[in-house]
Amino acid sequence: MAKLSGLYAITDSHLTPTDTLLTAVTQAISGGARIIQYRDKTNDQVRRLAESKQLLQLCRQHDVTLIINDDVALAAKIGADGVHLGRDDDNIESTRRQLPKGIIGVSCYNDWHRAVGAAQAGADYIAFGAFFPSTTKPDTARAEPDLLKRAKQELNIAVVAIGGITAENGAPLIEAGADMLAAVHGIFGQPDIRQTAGQYTQLFITNNETRTQDDSFA
Repeated sequence: MAKLSGLYAITDSHLTPTDTLLTAVTQAISGGARIIQYRDKTNDQVRRLAESKQLLQLCRQHDVTLIINDDVALAAKIGADGVHLGRDDDNIESTRRQLPKGIIGVSCYNDWHRAVGAAQAGADYIAFGAFFPSTTKPDTARAEPDLLKRAKQELNIAVVAIGGITAENGAPLIEAGADMLAAVHGIFGQPDIRQTAGQYTQLFITNNETRTQDDSFA
């Protein structure tokens, strides 16, 4: 299974329409994105299939993980690396039957009990948020960094932080335990996607360097 760490860039059909999608995602990958989530809330199945196939080919070329938002059937059909499930999507057990070797991620919002249940049911990662005001989901409940710390202490699972995260406010979330920082508008809503992605990526590099230094003095 792919390593679940680093910048997790999430597409949005309003920010990355078809004619710019591949270019935008290529720029995010060039800036260091390690996970791409294809998120499209329309019902245009023909376009969704075509776009997700193109993204999968791009991600394969760059050894980057492709996750499909919500749509287990689409993930299985194209052979994506995995799927991300929200509150109203398929449960983990039925998803695992369709994607026996796929990555399954679950949105847990600010709900610790949902996170525990997801981990126990076999999810590969859980996502908490929003940590800051979010333009993508402005009404999402606010999560606290203590959830990240608790998850790393008590659950053997990778953890994503999401919701209003930028290169300016993301460092404390990595320090608290986030393996991945997820962003939609924070990446694809910016004028220079590659540069912005690189700024997020630098947060992980700096954190790893700090940990190495701390370990050497332990």
